[in-house]
Amino acid sequence: MAQTLSEQILSHAADREVYAGDLTVARVDRVMTIDSIAPEVIDVLSKQLHVDRVPYPERCALFVDHVAPASNLATAEGQIRARRFVTEQGIRAFYDVGKGICHQLMIEEKLVLPGMLAIGSDSHSTTYGAIAAFGTGMGTTDIALAFATGHTWLRVPETVRIDLIGALAPYVDAKDVILHLLGRLKADGFTYQAVEFHGAHHFSLASRMTLCSMTTELGAKAGIVPPDDLTRSHAPVPDWLTVQEGANYLDRLTVDLSTIEPLVACPPHVDDVRPARELGAVRVDQVLIGTCTNGRLQDLQAAAAILKGKQIAGHVRLIVIPASHRVLQEAVADGTLSILLAAGATVGTPGCGPCIGRHMGVLGAGEVCFSTSNRNFAGRMGSPQAQIYLGSPQTAAATALNGFITDPRTV
Repeated sequence: MAQTLSEQILSHAADREVYAGDLTVARVDRVMTIDSIAPEVIDVLSKQLHVDRVPYPERCALFVDHVAPASNLATAEGQIRARRFVTEQGIRAFYDVGKGICHQLMIEEKLVLPGMLAIGSDSHSTTYGAIAAFGTGMGTTDIALAFATGHTWLRVPETVRIDLIGALAPYVDAKDVILHLLGRLKADGFTYQAVEFHGAHHFSLASRMTLCSMTTELGAKAGIVPPDDLTRSHAPVPDWLTVQEGANYLDRLTVDLSTIEPLVACPPHVDDVRPARELGAVRVDQVLIGTCTNGRLQDLQAAAAILKGKQIAGHVRLIVIPASHRVLQEAVADGTLSILLAAGATVGTPGCGPCIGRHMGVLGAGEVCFSTSNRNFAGRMGSPQAQIYLGSPQTAAATALNGFITDPRTV
């Protein structure tokens, strides 16, 4: 019987054929946690599971990225515990302050590969579907159990197939595609479902990461782009992982890329999506370009192309945070960073920082931020009285330039 990509990957991990609706115990190829969750994972391992040694340290990874560098004493002490833990356990996949955001590094460092089952203590672990892996986020106890046993359990999700047709217009980004889906289907549109993006062969790896990352905002368990030549250029694809004719999809949708325009998610709901051209009355105080959703070189280059030779509005703070140290180096090498700095940007340490309202750009009451991140609920970036609008790097750059939300096609 033909299988979806998720069913194939989970069958391989379970060593038996599984299909949507089945409960299964599966081998985890990579389990990761982050600085803000690691102390809790360590406590569960030692106090509840009574595990002194993780059996498969080569499958584990730990990242200091969410509050990097540490912003206060409690955070610093938690990061010390994480550093001691990886040393004691012999976990070699450890990335400390400044290396970058976990999801970027998982793919960039090839810690997750096509056909793998990878779970993480961050909900945007769905990003790994960009290279045809099954990535999903889980809670502290489930992550600790995977550290302790090398396995996890889950229900195999139903799959929705999305067929992308046509081509994106200039100044329209993969971020606009996912915002289109959010506006069309709402935040619960794919609850506990896997999403397969077909027709994405002309999307870069960076764009695929954006798509798969924000399937989380649609409620999805995983988002996956079928493997193709681009995937193979990044890493080998298992022979058994392929699109199978006759696979059972819960639903099948078509998105005509040529009809999509620059879009914005309005606070406090990620699925309140409107065209950027309708929001010119919204004045902003801060613009953030970065995060696991849009902090890659492609994103910084897109912003720099709009800002080159220009100055951001006087009342705007433009914060640029590359997704990894490698992205930062590349942006320095090709002149992208110089363009952004000349336009008035401030550059932060690669990591999550202001996206989660912890440091490097926390919002005060009454402030408005335009961000390339993935969530805009009240209090996400600081004060519950602040407002967050979400959009693409192109829309963010145009907005920083004018000081109010701007359709990038107009600049």
